[in-house]
Amino acid sequence: MSLQRQVMVKMMGKRDHDQEQEALDWIFTVLGEPVPHGDFGDVLRDGQVLCRLMNKLSPGSIPKINNSTIQFKMMENINNFSAAMRQYGVSIQDLFQTADLFEKKDLGTVCTALFSLGRATYLHPEWPGPWLGPRPAEENKREFSDEVLAASKTVIGLQAGSNKGATASGQNVGAQRRVIIGK
Repeated sequence: MSLQRQVMVKMMGKRDHDQEQEALDWIFTVLGEPVPHGDFGDVLRDGQVLCRLMNKLSPGSIPKINNSTIQFKMMENINNFSAAMRQYGVSIQDLFQTADLFEKKDLGTVCTALFSLGRATYLHPEWPGPWLGPRPAEENKREFSDEVLAASKTVIGLQAGSNKGATASGQNVGAQRRVIIGK
């Protein structure tokens, strides 16, 4: 099997078609349009759908969407979407590269980025929904009194190494190791 084929098989293994469909359903629910039939990568490849999605989430975030079928213009749409995602609050680690979508090199990363965008919508109170993915955790800061903190210092957890004197001496489980010299 050629190296290119091996890489393609590995990338296809990273894809979760159920998550891809969930992401497409969310996108087209937000846009108020029916979900088109087709492959996840084919539907999103030109970047127009993604730019319209971003403009729904954050109006005016992408002022010009290229409708051209020229490759450079389609890649520009994808780059504009990535920049708008970053401005919206998606972590830079969660973004995908243009080639991941345009050349369909790693559609699993594209899907993960869309779920990150969906989680970021929870952090925008102006967005009424729908949302994609689980709600991000919120800080749950706790305050302890000085008495509780002092009491916690007297407890020795089992991670400190206390095992009440138990040792492994006398254990005779399994075959003993034999060294044979001169054979």
